Amino acid sequence: MNAPVTSFAGVSVTQLAPVARFNLRIAPSDLGVASQAFGIDLPTRIGQGTRNGDRAAYCIGPDEWLLHAAEADQPSIVAAFDKARAGTPHSLVVISDRELTIGITGPAARELLSTGCPLDLSRLTVGGAKRTVFDSAQMVLIRDGEDAFRIEVWWSFYPHVRGLLDIAARELAIGL
Repeated sequence: MNAPVTSFAGVSVTQLAPVARFNLRIAPSDLGVASQAFGIDLPTRIGQGTRNGDRAAYCIGPDEWLLHAAEADQPSIVAAFDKARAGTPHSLVVISDRELTIGITGPAARELLSTGCPLDLSRLTVGGAKRTVFDSAQMVLIRDGEDAFRIEVWWSFYPHVRGLLDIAARELAIGL
C-alpha cells in the first residue's frame, strides 16, 4: 500500500511504513524477563514509553504492553519470547498486520487530533502512549514530539479515521 499524505498549513497526515507490532500481556513482576527477551527495558507506568533504536515499548495497561520493532526482527523476537515462556507465563500476540499507523505532525497536530480524540493531549508526555478513540474507532495514540503524534488503528477503521482526519485538516486550513 502506498503512503498517502495530506498536508495543509500547520499539519501533515501520513500513512507510515509497517512495523513489527506485538501485544504483550505479562505480570509486572516478570518485566525483567520480558525486557531481556525484547532487548530494551519495558516501562513500568501506564502511558509511559521507552525506545532504543528501532525498538519501542509502551505500557498501555496494568499488565499490557505494545511493542514495536523493525519488520525483519519479528521472527527473532517471537523466538526469544517462546524461549522465555518455559519459565515465565505470558502472552505475546503478533499484531503487525492488524493495524496501520498514521503520522500527524506540525504545529496544528494537537488541534487536528482534538477534533476526534477526547483526551487532553497536552497531558500526554513526549514518548508516551494511551489507548483511546478517534471518533468511534479504538486507537493507540503515541506522542513522538511536541508536534508529532502517531495513531495506530485497525485496518477496518482506517478509511473512517483517515477520512475524518483529511476533512478536519482541510477545515483547519481554511479556519473552520
